[in-house]
Amino acid sequence: MRKLFLTIDSISEWSGKIVSFVIYAGILMLVFEVVARYFFDSPTVWAHGYSQRLFGSYFILVGAFTLLKDAHVRVDIIYQRFSLRVRAFLDIVNYALLILWATVLVKEGITFFANSWAIREADEMALAHPVYPVKFLLVVGVVLILLQGISRITMSCITLVKGVKYES
Repeated sequence: MRKLFLTIDSISEWSGKIVSFVIYAGILMLVFEVVARYFFDSPTVWAHGYSQRLFGSYFILVGAFTLLKDAHVRVDIIYQRFSLRVRAFLDIVNYALLILWATVLVKEGITFFANSWAIREADEMALAHPVYPVKFLLVVGVVLILLQGISRITMSCITLVKGVKYES
């Protein structure tokens, strides 16, 4: 089981690191748009749509990495006051809700993507950019979050039972 956790953690780690470089492309795109718009009075028709897609994909794809690093928002001032077992129980509740959310989102996301792919959906902008790749990335990102959530809930269950923090 430990090997499975390590594999999931490894996937979350490398996918998060790879995707983190996407932020630079987004920055360059937005800088280009600002310069084109305000210095040359020639805004692009593509930068706004692509930056939305890029940052939307970025945020969902780094979700598993953020979960791996225990960097999601929570009220640590209160959380840290509890015993290890109580924190493990709270984590189990939290991860159970995350798994429920992710399971529903994967199921619906697959349908969302499949329908978009079937009609080769494009946005309504002048360049008619395809939408289905972003919908596919939504599914990929949520699957990664789901796997990391399953890993974390299992580790929290072990911590609850043994009373010792279980790490992969």
